[in-house]
Amino acid sequence: MRHFWRNRKGNVAVMFAVAVVPIVGAVGAAIDYSMANAYRADMQKALDSTALAISKVMPMEEAALHKAGMDFFMASLGKHNLTNLKLVIAPEQGAVTLHATGNYKPTMAGLFGANQFEVGVDSEARWGIGKVEVALVLDNSGSMTDYSRMTHLKAAAHDLLKVLQSSAREPEDAKVAIVTFDQRVNVDTANKDASWLRWDLWEAANGTCNKSGGYNSESTCIAQKLCSKSQYTTKKNCEDNKGKWEDAKWTPEKDRKKWNGCVEDRNKDNDVSDAAPTNSATRYPTAQCEHGLSYPGLVSQMRSLTTDWAALGTTIDAMKPAGYTNIAIGLAWGWHLLSPTEVGTQGKAYGTENLTKYVILMTDGDNTKNRFGDSTATMNTRVSTVCSNMKNLKDSSGNSYIKIYTIRLVSGNATLLENCASNKSMYYDVQDASSLAGVFSSIGAEIASLHLAK
Repeated sequence: MRHFWRNRKGNVAVMFAVAVVPIVGAVGAAIDYSMANAYRADMQKALDSTALAISKVMPMEEAALHKAGMDFFMASLGKHNLTNLKLVIAPEQGAVTLHATGNYKPTMAGLFGANQFEVGVDSEARWGIGKVEVALVLDNSGSMTDYSRMTHLKAAAHDLLKVLQSSAREPEDAKVAIVTFDQRVNVDTANKDASWLRWDLWEAANGTCNKSGGYNSESTCIAQKLCSKSQYTTKKNCEDNKGKWEDAKWTPEKDRKKWNGCVEDRNKDNDVSDAAPTNSATRYPTAQCEHGLSYPGLVSQMRSLTTDWAALGTTIDAMKPAGYTNIAIGLAWGWHLLSPTEVGTQGKAYGTENLTKYVILMTDGDNTKNRFGDSTATMNTRVSTVCSNMKNLKDSSGNSYIKIYTIRLVSGNATLLENCASNKSMYYDVQDASSLAGVFSSIGAEIASLHLAK
């Protein structure tokens, strides 16, 4: 017996038996804590999704808002072992905050008196209270047929529309116009009776000459002579036979239904301004749409500011490579469609609270042709002027009413386009048409995050 009591070799087992209880408890607590954290992460993801979803349906009555939020939260959370889930939604102007709590019942730690862990998470969604008007000014010149540029442009423009549409909480939050241009723009034949059109140049180019021989304009026709007796074709024969050798006569076409919708540059310097069309110098001269190149299409119709997303998509799908390049007329019409005065009148007044106007210009080459037959250098100067005139429209704090993004696709005057943009960060140099989608989506997201949603 004395030998037994002196033997200490069994102490390890005794000590282990005593120690195993807190060890197992600590391990169990660690496992339960890890599980609780996992549920917290799941709750956070679900609550973040709920915050974004709730921001899209604001404002709502309190009861309906809470039900919608709880339904979305539970659906996003999925399968779980949490109890007593609660959701608090606190809406405010331009933001909504959410707080969610739930209880996790521990498995192992419960053996040691820990009956439940409370898990709580917070989330917030903020959005701009502003509105935007955006004019897409898109080069539809013949070079856009190269390397599927037009195909990529259409896809990119559709992506931009999706971003703006999905970010707009109210129908009027985002309005978009589309200007497609080559050397002219197509304003739609439905405007044939508009007061801002002039017809003298169209009638001088469309009509009939009473002298045959291919004299298809007023200037070429009236420079000719003919005999009042049509069988005689020389002055001598005409006069010897008692005919009158007289000027050829031009009969202008008066049927405006034969006009196919295009206009050319206004008289200089009205072509680089938003001056109201009140006389022949400020009105737009009608012209026949024509490509002048070996391309099948004519420039498609523009689309005035609208929230009709389907119609905007149709306008994009109708785009096709056409003629030469005249960036100034495209920019001028982008400006008009954002303006509250004629030619476009859908734009809200400059200085309207919480409203920002944008022009997004995309071109893939140099200026090549305008109504005046100017050189590329002169046409570039006119582009610079219309850009400056737009940016110089400012509020009392010196902020421009119209902000300009520019995109150069592969070629064109980089300096011209960079200087046209409102700042250097709003100029994009794209060397592969397949990259247009990313650029347009980025611009759309930037506009949306600044003004529509976040």
